[in-house]
Amino acid sequence: MMETKKKQSIIKKFQTHAGDTGSSEVQIAILTAEIEELSSHLKSHPKDHSSRRGLLRKVNSRRSLIRFLKRENPTSYESLVKKLKMKPGRVIEKAGAESPVAEDEELEVDVAALAAEEHEIAK
Repeated sequence: MMETKKKQSIIKKFQTHAGDTGSSEVQIAILTAEIEELSSHLKSHPKDHSSRRGLLRKVNSRRSLIRFLKRENPTSYESLVKKLKMKPGRVIEKAGAESPVAEDEELEVDVAALAAEEHEIAK
């Protein structure tokens, strides 16, 4: 459990305006501090499964807040990642989500290459 003074200092550091205690930036910062505390606790108590469950819940909550912030306010996301010294999120593309323009360009190159090969074979 995080101390109140530490939590208040995190809120002051990451608030977007005066009196801000619940913005995504503040929530992510608080969750990050709690995650760091729990992970250090689990290093010394590896069989504490209830704390591990709590850690996973906090990590998933932070992940969803980060996704939301990245989608809604990318500039704030970038600054928060730098302040918290986090790794930026990975971009995972779905199999069917390829851009049709890039696909068409590849097809044009392939058709041109095939035409050139056929012309050389015909000679």
